[in-house]
Amino acid sequence: MADTMKAIVVHAPMKFALEDVPVPEVPKGGMLLKVVACGLCGSDLRTLRSGHRRVTFPWIIGHEICGTVVEVGPEYRGKWQAGDLVAVGPPVHCDRCEFCTNGEFDLCENHREIAQDWPGGFAEYVAIPEEAIRWGSIWPVPNGLDPVYAAISEPISSCVNAQERGHVGLGDTVVVIGAGPIGCIHVSLARARGADRVILVNRGEARLRLAQAFGPDEIVISSKTDPVAEVRRLTDGKGADVVITATPAPSSVVQAVGMAKKGGRILIFGGLPKNDSKPPVDINVVHYNALYLIGATTFAPRHQRFALKLLASGRIPGDKLVTHRFPLSEFEKGVNIAFEGKALKVVFSP
Repeated sequence: MADTMKAIVVHAPMKFALEDVPVPEVPKGGMLLKVVACGLCGSDLRTLRSGHRRVTFPWIIGHEICGTVVEVGPEYRGKWQAGDLVAVGPPVHCDRCEFCTNGEFDLCENHREIAQDWPGGFAEYVAIPEEAIRWGSIWPVPNGLDPVYAAISEPISSCVNAQERGHVGLGDTVVVIGAGPIGCIHVSLARARGADRVILVNRGEARLRLAQAFGPDEIVISSKTDPVAEVRRLTDGKGADVVITATPAPSSVVQAVGMAKKGGRILIFGGLPKNDSKPPVDINVVHYNALYLIGATTFAPRHQRFALKLLASGRIPGDKLVTHRFPLSEFEKGVNIAFEGKALKVVFSP
């Protein structure tokens, strides 16, 4: 193996390049992966555009990783061996805090992440630390599953956690606000969990055309009609059992409160801009309609195991979700397509 590798190095917001950098050392208790695929996440786009509070440039980002084990460290005690194909979940919980000891690993107070605390996967190789193997999400890729789809099990895992928290299930009418990749995942996942009806809301029509492949029962174009009134009309005035915000638009939270049925659950999945994170929600509506506001963001290891099963079974259609594949040498092209909203998931392979 060569001493250097190709990697995307981010030097500052919107300043990045494919460069030759040293191949990572194999952690004593960890392993080295040859990256097969690494997906581009919405949070990667935000980091590229404006930085990240936990990332100090220059840095290698990319946390939706699938790769092949090429070497393990001298003190390695894990079960993966050279040649194994694995999907990597970036969150590494501490297993010590109150939440971890309660089994709520997604709420870990001391969590770290690959691509933030350790270099990420937009590279030919990535080092997996011992902590990630011991406490993180490292799973075998199911037989027959395209490694490109295995790489995007990470965002699906977060959606699984959210819908579990929101008890999405049999007979529910579910509204998903936002037709990006996360919204499309939520549409498929709600159906897999037994939802009776799924309504997809989005402002622009281009994303909705891509999202139609995921089979929503109704589509609402919020730039052409009042989405709250339309959802009320579609549900005979009652509203939805579950509303999921899958967009960073603050207006989505206001709309969700207006769309929810009495006693309904609102999953706040899309993080809002930090300078616009206090939308004018009518708390009296929340109060008198007995609504549940539920936040959800990351996931526990078991959620990723389930996400891989969903992909392998086709209940989450990876072929529809991954709309663009590029070599790492065309990183800028893929990023621009994602910024322009012309893609759902973009995945890179070294």
